[in-house]
Order: sequence, then C-alpha cells, then structure tokens
Amino acid sequence: MKREPMTVLSDATALGAAAPQPMVRFAGVTKRYGALTVLDALDLDVAPNEKVAIIGPSGSGKSTLLRVLMTLDPLSGGAIEVDGEPLTHMRKNGALVPASAAHLRRVRSKIGMVFQSFNLFPHMTALANTIEAPMHVLGLSRSEATERARELLSLVGLDDKCDHYPSQLSGGQQQRVAIARALAMRPKVMLFDEVTSALDPELCGEVLNVIRRLGAEHNLTMLMVTHQMGFAREFADRVCFFSQGKIIEQGPPQRFFTAPEHERTRQFLRAVHEAV
Repeated sequence: MKREPMTVLSDATALGAAAPQPMVRFAGVTKRYGALTVLDALDLDVAPNEKVAIIGPSGSGKSTLLRVLMTLDPLSGGAIEVDGEPLTHMRKNGALVPASAAHLRRVRSKIGMVFQSFNLFPHMTALANTIEAPMHVLGLSRSEATERARELLSLVGLDDKCDHYPSQLSGGQQQRVAIARALAMRPKVMLFDEVTSALDPELCGEVLNVIRRLGAEHNLTMLMVTHQMGFAREFADRVCFFSQGKIIEQGPPQRFFTAPEHERTRQFLRAVHEAV
C-alpha cells in the first residue's frame, strides 16, 4: 500500500484550511548505489518558504537527498516535484515521459545549491564567478548580470571583494561568494550541504549570519544539511532526522530537541551533546 507523504501540519491545516501546494515534494524517492540503498522510498513535502534542517549520522542519505533534487545523481525510483512540476519527467499528451533537456533545465533553474567545498572557479574573480551562470544560462547581458552580482555580493557583505580571486579570500568569504553565485540565478529553493563544515568557528559564524539574513528577508524555501545543532534549533521551521535512508523523526525544533520521541533520535542527540 502506498504510504502518504510525511508532513508536519500547521495549526491552519489542522483547523481545516487547505494546505499550500508543496514547493518541493519527494514521493517514494529511492537511490541505490549497487546493492547499497541510500534513500529508501522516502516521502517528504516542503512548503513554500519553509526552512528545513536535515540532520543525522554520516551515510544516512542527507546529502544524497540534495544531490538528487539538484539532479546531480539520478533517481533509482520515485518522483520529485518542484513548484508543482515533475522534475525528471514532464507531462505530454496526458502522460508522464522522461524530461527533455529544456524541461530539466527550466525546472532545475528554480533550485540553487551551495556546497561544502565552495566550488568556485579559481581563475575568476568573485564578480566573474557570480555573473557566469546568469549570462550563459539565463541569457542576461553582461551589464545586467554585473549589476545583479554586485547587489548580491553586497548582500553577503563582500561589496569590497568583487575583484578578488578565490585564493585571496578566506574560506568564509569564498563560501559567501558561493551563496551569492547561487542567488544570482533567482532560485525559489536553496540547498545548503554542510556549508560550514570546512570552516573554523569564527568563519562559520560569518556564513550562518548570511543564511539567517536570507531566511529573514527573502522568500526562499531552504533545505539545509547541517551538523550545527544550535543553528538548526534557532533557524529551522522543521528538523528532519535521517537514519539509513529514511526520515525517522521530524518536527518543530523546540519539540524535536527537547522531547524527541524515537530512541534512535535520542541516541544521536546524546552523542552530539557529548562530542561538544
């Protein structure tokens, strides 16, 4: 029997108001690498503008969830929808068929991703890194892309670093350029994959402050894989705990961190607390 997607109901939904269409929907999503199942028939709905923190042990499928959403890894089963449209398929003559390159490019353009390792072009300045995709993918003129890039680099506190190369920037500054670069594509969904794990605590704070500001000032749906439990508790609308390719437990941060219901969740949080 098909399982219903796991969601956390708002008060309005509980009172009978219609729930908004999810911005992102994972329906029975499975990802295998040979005999290893990394995502196991996973269901998850993410509402527009919702901030979801994804936590769990290494190898539990957290980063893979973001990679299949970004189409960096193909699905082994199930389906993903973004903003009401199928991602890897498209509707044609009343049926779902594999997505054309144009459909995939268009739907994927609604998603921006920031990686752990920055992934900046080392031979390009911060400004050049930020204008590249808007010009070549969105078709913006150089002047339009440059104006947008300067606004975004200012947003992340780097308006004085436009002409610096990645080697001239700290790790925290490089990560903020990566955030500006992702935002330059005007996504509706932002994915953050352990974006602070390569940074020391002071630089980590720089990046988290930028993400806080984005969440507060912009209409963005955010999925963040993180090991920063304090930040997840403060920033997220919902926390999802992954184990062995499944969501074992999810809920609002206050309840999740103070009264977890699942023993596996309690074990994980105890281990994290003891490691601090």
